[in-house]
Amino acid sequence: MATFSSKEREMIIEDMSKQQLDLLVIGGGITGAGIALDAQVRGLNTGLIEMQDFAAGTSSRSTKLVHGGLRYLKQFEVKLVAEVGKERAIVYENAPHVTTPEWMLLPMIEGGTFGKFTTSIGLKVYDFLAGVRKHERRKMLNKKGVLQKEPLVREDRLKGGGIYVEYRTDDARLTLEVLKEAVTRGTKAANYAKAEGFIYKDGKVVGVKVKDVLSGKISEIYAKKIVNAAGPWVDTLRVEDRSKKGKYLHLTKGVHLVIDQSRFPLKQAVYFDTEKDGRMVFAIPRDGKTYVGTTDTTYNEDITHPRMTEEDRRYIIGAVNYMFPTVQLTSSDIESSWAGLRPLIHEEGKSASEISRKDEVFISDTGLISIAGGKLTGYRKMAERIVDLVAKELGLHAPCTTASITLSGGDVGGSTNYDTFIKKKRTAGTALGLSVEDATRVTKLYGSNVDKVYDRLQSNQDEAKRNQLPPLLLAQLQYGMEEEMVSTPIDFFNRRTSALFFDIDWVEKWKDQVTDYMAKMLNWSKEEKKQHMDYLLSELYYAKNPIDFVPNHNKRKLS
Repeated sequence: MATFSSKEREMIIEDMSKQQLDLLVIGGGITGAGIALDAQVRGLNTGLIEMQDFAAGTSSRSTKLVHGGLRYLKQFEVKLVAEVGKERAIVYENAPHVTTPEWMLLPMIEGGTFGKFTTSIGLKVYDFLAGVRKHERRKMLNKKGVLQKEPLVREDRLKGGGIYVEYRTDDARLTLEVLKEAVTRGTKAANYAKAEGFIYKDGKVVGVKVKDVLSGKISEIYAKKIVNAAGPWVDTLRVEDRSKKGKYLHLTKGVHLVIDQSRFPLKQAVYFDTEKDGRMVFAIPRDGKTYVGTTDTTYNEDITHPRMTEEDRRYIIGAVNYMFPTVQLTSSDIESSWAGLRPLIHEEGKSASEISRKDEVFISDTGLISIAGGKLTGYRKMAERIVDLVAKELGLHAPCTTASITLSGGDVGGSTNYDTFIKKKRTAGTALGLSVEDATRVTKLYGSNVDKVYDRLQSNQDEAKRNQLPPLLLAQLQYGMEEEMVSTPIDFFNRRTSALFFDIDWVEKWKDQVTDYMAKMLNWSKEEKKQHMDYLLSELYYAKNPIDFVPNHNKRKLS
């Protein structure tokens, strides 16, 4: 079994450079992770590199739904709706701990996008295409029924509504669980490993020059096949390969705002029309917060650090106050936020929200395989298409089997036994001295891997005192560093725990102690420690103050 420890990260990169891999995947988002798992399972010796942290790009900045794509019916994307609808059921079964059924309310507003007939028919067609289970099929509601579900919805123009099931997810942790499963099966993967250029032989790409972003060391990794799954950076690598011809990426930006439930006490997830342009927006309750998004605008600026504008924030606040007028949201109510990019395939004459979410594969004359577009929900089928192609070219005939592979942390007895699993592990956690709340939270966060956190919790009491950390937080950090390649403080506070978005006060409280511990464990110099802390502070500040924040990453070699 390959290791996935931040302490071994440099060794993993070195190991990849000592052999010719069957496949090297560039990009550690959900698409790259899915490709790595599928390829490794089929018998391909696979490596993966990611220039930031895993899921640091699009795959931690989504609306956090493994959804069936109801809105794509409006664009007549029938095949896409059918595929992602069925795929979300597979994701749910293979990883119930990071995928939760969530009833979604669709209010019908006078003058809005959906009338009674179109809503009823649209949801019925959606249920059929997406293969929705009988007990989760849509129900139509009258005005009174909508207000019982969510009293905050505006009454004056309300005609009724529908309710249907979506699946909420933790996008970054889903990516991690896919990648951890790949690593468990033999994939070698490293974060902060940037593809800086390609190596060619006889006009064909045979390797990648890789820079360790944390140490500055340059390596060369060779592979029979190289896949570019770099999300928003796909075209950057196609330019490097001199193969950006024909179709190209059209990046669009999506912004989300997080508000405490004390200010926006939403009971029920709602999918609703905006007054301004008729787009649809989600408002979703999660962990004592309500988050709202998203925008969909063309983006042509810094890819690594997409930022929210005043117009973005005003748009979402306006959407909230239109549908939930008693909330009277203001910018001072925003507790945290995030902005992400969608790497879509450009379509001439179409607006950002009209562009298809279908994925496309590009094969260059050099042999570089690139994939872009697609949805979080459809990651497994995207991976299957790529690995089918790679396997064929390498003379391998093994079929895709990932539909039946339980992901890391998902060994909970299937979705039907998940609640029983939660109760059992909650009891185990309280027996170790945890509160019911904390035991429930970490069980849901780590699934069947929670035992590894509990094991560390039992043995780290003295170490926790020495480092002025709560034993549970230290156990999570230790597990993260040793088995989830947490390499910087922002990895832990953002992609591993989502605290930067949904518990920002917790980040503020423990940022110094976490950074001190990591510095000690990873032997950082004073300058390295300062760089990591400065970056964490800048991300904290941006999450709270996105509009007036001007990023300065020149001093930080991790950007």
